[in-house]
Amino acid sequence: MTWVLALLVSPAFADEKLPVLIAGTNVYSNVTVTSVSATDVFFTYAGGIANVKIKNLSPDLQKHFSFDPAKAKQAEIKQAGDKARYHEQLIHQPVARPADMTRQSPSAAPATQAAWRNDFPGALKQAQSENKLVLLDFTGSDWCPWCIKFDQDVLSTEKFSAYAGQKLELVKVDFPRHTPQPDDLKRANAALAGRFNVDGYPTYVLVNPDGRELGRQVGYLQGGPDAFISELDGFSRH
Repeated sequence: MTWVLALLVSPAFADEKLPVLIAGTNVYSNVTVTSVSATDVFFTYAGGIANVKIKNLSPDLQKHFSFDPAKAKQAEIKQAGDKARYHEQLIHQPVARPADMTRQSPSAAPATQAAWRNDFPGALKQAQSENKLVLLDFTGSDWCPWCIKFDQDVLSTEKFSAYAGQKLELVKVDFPRHTPQPDDLKRANAALAGRFNVDGYPTYVLVNPDGRELGRQVGYLQGGPDAFISELDGFSRH
C-alpha cells in the first residue's frame, strides 16, 4: 500500500498566506497554506510545518475553507478505520525468525545500523571529504505511521545500512509530536523543511555535497531496500 500526502488533500488553497492562524489556544504566525482536506488545513509557518482541524477555527475561516461538518465526520470515520486496519496489518505480520547463530563464525561481526545525524552542515562537509551524497529523512518519527513503517521495512535493514555506509551521509529531519526536542534543533529542522519545500511525511531528499537536490521520494515506497537503493542510484546519476 502506497501513501502520499498529496493524494489525501486538495491544493485549492495552496500558497494562500495568512499573517496569523488561530486554532483553539494555538497561534501560528506567517502562515502559508499548502493544502486543505475535509478535516484539516496543512501549512508552513514561522515555527515549521503543522496542520490544524478546521472545526477548531473561527466560523469565518470554517466558511472560507468550505468546511462541511458532515463530510468531515465521514472523513474522520474513514481515517480511523484506515488507521485501525493499518495497525491490524502490523500486528499480524509474520514475526521475523532470529538468525541461526550456530551456523555463524564466532568471530562474525554483528549487523550494524545506519548512523543518522541531525547536523546538515556537518553532513555536507563529511560528504565532501568522503565523496558521498547526503540523504535527508523528513519524518514524524513518533506519530507518522508510514514513516515508522518505512524505517522498519527499509532504513533499519542491514542491506540499506551497508549501502549507506559506502555512499551516504544520513540526516534525520524530525518533527515529533511526543518526543522533546531542543529549540535550536526545531528551528534548524524548520529551516530545512522550508529550504527544500517539504510539506508531507515521510519525504526523502538526496543532495550532492554542495547541497543541490538530486531527487526526492514522497511517501512510502514498496519493494523494500532494493527498490529504495535503486531509486537513490537513479537520483545520483542526475
